[in-house]
Amino acid sequence: METKRLLYWSAQLIGWTIYSALLILATYAQNPDELKISLYLKIIILDALAIFLTNLMRKTYIRLNWLDLKLPPLLPRVIISTLTVSVFFTLIYEGICYLIDINNGEYKETSFLNFYLEIFSIMVLVLFWNALYFTYHFFMKSRKQELNNIILEANRNEIELKNLRSQLNPHFLFNSLNSIRALIEIEPNEAKKSITSLSNLLRKSLMYGKQNLISLENEIEMVNNYLELEKIRFEERLKVIWLVDESLYEFMIPPFCIQMLVENAIKHGISELINGGEIQIKIGQTENDIYMIIENTGLLKKSKDIGIGIENTKRRLDLQFKGKAQFNIYQEENKVVSSINFKK
Repeated sequence: METKRLLYWSAQLIGWTIYSALLILATYAQNPDELKISLYLKIIILDALAIFLTNLMRKTYIRLNWLDLKLPPLLPRVIISTLTVSVFFTLIYEGICYLIDINNGEYKETSFLNFYLEIFSIMVLVLFWNALYFTYHFFMKSRKQELNNIILEANRNEIELKNLRSQLNPHFLFNSLNSIRALIEIEPNEAKKSITSLSNLLRKSLMYGKQNLISLENEIEMVNNYLELEKIRFEERLKVIWLVDESLYEFMIPPFCIQMLVENAIKHGISELINGGEIQIKIGQTENDIYMIIENTGLLKKSKDIGIGIENTKRRLDLQFKGKAQFNIYQEENKVVSSINFKK
C-alpha cells in the first residue's frame, strides 16, 4: 500500500511539473517578456490546484466504488465529474489570477468566449489525467486477477493431483491383498513373508503418496517389491526383465506411474494367460527424450479399470510436466506396449 501511495504522489508531482515546464517553454517561445514572477506564481497555484482537485476526484472514485465499474456505466460518470471539476478549477484559478493581476496592476478583462475555452482546455487536461489514472488502475487490476487465476489454477491442480493419487493407492492395495490371499491356505510361511513385504510397500506408498515427484530409483524399488509379491503368486508363469539406464536414477517422476503400468500388465495381461508371460521394463534415454517402456505378453483390451488408469496417468503427466511428457499404449504383435516419454 505504501509503495502504491508513493508511486501515485510521485506521478502526480512529476506529471504536473512537466506540464508546468511545457507552459513556461511555450510562453518563452511566444513572448519571453511575459516570464515574470506573477506568471511563475500562477503556474505554482495551477499545479497545487490541479493536484488538490484530481486527488479529490480520486478519493471520490474510491469512496463511490467507481473503480469496480465496467466501462459503459463508468464513462458518463467520469465525463460529468470531469466537467464539474473543470468548471470549479477554472472559477477558482481565474479568481486567484484576478487577485494577482489586480494587485500588480496587470489585469486584463477576459471575454466569455475565452472563459469557456479555458474550461474546455482544463476539461481536456483533466480527462487526460483520468485516462492515465484508470488505465493504470485497470492494468493493475488485470495483473492482480491474472495472479489470482494462477494461484487458483495451482490450487486446483494440487487438489486434482491428490485426487488422482487417492484413486491409484486403493487399486494398488487391492491387488497386493489379492496376491497374499492366494497364498494363505497354500503356503502360509510365504504368506507371512508377503505380509512383511506388503507392510514395507504400504509404508513407502504412504510416504511417496504425499509427494508430487519421486526419484526413478525409489519408484523402481517399489515396483521391485510389488513384483516380488506377484512372483510368489504366479511362480514360473511370470518372468520379469529389467533394462534400466542407472544414470537416470535421480530423474524425478510422478509416484506410482511405472507401478500402475506394471500392475495393469499383470492384471489384464499375464493373469489371463494359462502359461503366463513376460514383462519387460525398459528405461533409457535418447538425444531428445527419456523413455520408460513396459511390454507384456497379451492382448490390449478395453476395460474400465485400464481406462481409469490411463486417464489418471495422462492427467498427472500433463499437470506436472505441462506437455513435456507423453503417454502411449498400443498392441505390437503378441505384446502390449505402454510407454512414457519425457522431453529433455
